[in-house]
Amino acid sequence: MKIALNHLSRMFNRNPINAATARLSAVSFIALSLFSGAAIDSAHAATLVKNVKGYTLDDKGELVQFSSMLMEDGKVLSTHADDTPAKVTSDIDQTIDGEGKVMLPGLIDAHGHLLGLGANLLEVDLRTSESASDAAKTVAEYAFVNNNQPWIMGRGWNQELWSDRAFPTAADLDKVVADRPVFLTRVDGHAAWVNTKAMELAGITKDTPSPVGGEIIKDAAGNPTGVFIDNASLLIESHLPKASNAVFEQQLNAAGEHLLSNGITSMHDAGVGRDVYDFYLKEAVEDDLPVRIYAMVSATDPDLKTMLSHGPIRDSEDFLYIRSVKAYGDGALGSRGAALLAPYSDAPHQHGLLLTQPEDMTQLFTTVIGAGFQLNYHAIGDKANHVALNEFETTFKNIGGAELRNRIEHAQVIAPDDLARFADLKVLPSMQPTHATSDKNMAEDRIGKARMKGAYAWKTLLNSGIPLPLGSDFPVELANPFYGLHAAVTRQDRNNQPVKGWYAHEALTIEQAFKGFTLDAAYAGHMEDTLGTLTPGKWADFILVDQDIFTIDPKDIWKTQVHATFIAGEQVFEKQ
Repeated sequence: MKIALNHLSRMFNRNPINAATARLSAVSFIALSLFSGAAIDSAHAATLVKNVKGYTLDDKGELVQFSSMLMEDGKVLSTHADDTPAKVTSDIDQTIDGEGKVMLPGLIDAHGHLLGLGANLLEVDLRTSESASDAAKTVAEYAFVNNNQPWIMGRGWNQELWSDRAFPTAADLDKVVADRPVFLTRVDGHAAWVNTKAMELAGITKDTPSPVGGEIIKDAAGNPTGVFIDNASLLIESHLPKASNAVFEQQLNAAGEHLLSNGITSMHDAGVGRDVYDFYLKEAVEDDLPVRIYAMVSATDPDLKTMLSHGPIRDSEDFLYIRSVKAYGDGALGSRGAALLAPYSDAPHQHGLLLTQPEDMTQLFTTVIGAGFQLNYHAIGDKANHVALNEFETTFKNIGGAELRNRIEHAQVIAPDDLARFADLKVLPSMQPTHATSDKNMAEDRIGKARMKGAYAWKTLLNSGIPLPLGSDFPVELANPFYGLHAAVTRQDRNNQPVKGWYAHEALTIEQAFKGFTLDAAYAGHMEDTLGTLTPGKWADFILVDQDIFTIDPKDIWKTQVHATFIAGEQVFEKQ
C-alpha cells in the first residue's frame, strides 16, 4: 500500500482546505488503485524466527506445529520442524530468537467497536461498579479531575450485577454532578443513564414520547427516570459534542495499543458512520492504522448509499477493508431490549424491541446485498434472529447474494427450529463467548429454561456445518481474546463457575475456539486469502505467549500473557 497511499497522502496535504473534495478523490483513488497490489520496496531478505513452539491451522483448518518460520516482505515463506532449515539458511538476513515461547497467529476479533474501546479507555469506566451510588461516586471523581469537559461521559454500568438489580436514576447522578450533563452507556451499549441536566438540554419532559424502537423509562407519575433504552438514547446522544478527528485519533491510539498488548492484530469494526469511514481512509493514507480493520458501515448512517456507491475498498497491505454493512435488529438481553417471539419470563408484558422495523427490512437487505456488500445483522433475541433469517432467505431467492458470507451478529437466543437454517442459508453466526459467561446470571431469568435450548448454542451451530467466527464485542466485554477462548472451552467465568460449566454441552474444543478467533474470523471478513493462518503467502502476523493453550488445563487459558506481537513481520508490541 505504501506507493498508492503515499501518493494519496500528498494529495491531501497539498490542498487541506478542500477536505470534502479530497475525501471523495481519496475514495475513488483507493477503490481503483488499492486492488492493484502496487509493488513495495524491499531488500528481499528473509527473516528466520526460531526456537518457538509454534501452532497454526493449515489451509484445511487442521492444527499443525512447527519450531521455526521464514518470512520475507512481511509474509510467511514457510514453517519448519527444526530451527535451521538447510535449504534456505544462506538467504537469511535476520534471525529472531523466540526463546522457547509459544507462537500463534495474530488473533482476530470478529466483532468489536474500535473507537468505542478507545473512548472507554479514556472516559469513565463503570464496569466494576457495585451499585448506582458506587457508580455515581466514580463519576464524581472523574468529573473533579476533568473539570474542563462540558459533558461527563462513560460506559460499563450493569444493574444486573448490583444487589437490587434495579435501573439507576438521574437523581443518583444529580447528587454528585448537577451542573454538567452526564451521559453513561450501559455495558452492552443498549441503554443510557443520564442526569437531569442532560435531560434538560435535550428537552426531555414527562410528555416526551418513547420513539419507535426505544423506551424512555418513566416512574409511576410518568416522569422520565434518567434511563433511555435503545433508540430512546438517541434523544440525548444527538446533543453530545461532535467528535473530531483529533478525538478519533486519541481513541484509535488507545484502542490499538490495548489490542496489540492482548495479541489482537486484526478486528472487525461493527458499525462505523461516515465520519469514522472518512477518518479510517485518512489514517490508511497516512499509514497510521495500528491494527487491521475490517469495517462494517452503519446501516443507519444517512450517507449509507453514498458509501455503498464507492464500492468495496481494500488496501494492498490489508490494514483497511470496507465491504460490509452493520444493521441493527434489536436491543440486548440485559436491558430487555432483545426482541423475543414470546414475552420475557421475568417481565410478561415485554417482548423487547425491533430497531429495524419489519416493513423496512426488504429495502435494507436489497440495497446492501444488491450493492455487493456483506450484510451483518445484529440479532440477539429469537424474534430478531427469526425475522433476519426469513429476510435473508427471501433476498437470496429474489436477487441472490448468499455468496457474500452474510452474518448475524451475536445470534444469542435462537428458536430451536431456526438453528439449522444458518448452515442452510450460509449465514454466519458471529458470536462472542464471554457474552455467555457474563449473561449466565440473568439469561435464564429473562427467557426461561425451555428457550435456553437455542441460546448461546455454539457447538450446535458449528456441528450444523457453518463456520463460527468469534469475537468479544469490546468494549461491551473485555477485549482479551484469551478470556474468550477460555469461556468457549469451559463455559465458565474466570472464577471457574459454574463448576461443571454453564450448559456445558455447547462448549467448544480448544482447536475449534482457536479456529473461531483465526481462520473462521478471517473467512467471515473475506480475508482468509491473507490472514488467519501462518501458511505460505499470508501476512506474518503472529504473537509470542507464555503458555501452551493446547496442553494446559483449560481453566488456565485466560491467564495467558502476550510477550510480543508482530504485524507483517514487524514487532509492534513487547511486554515490559
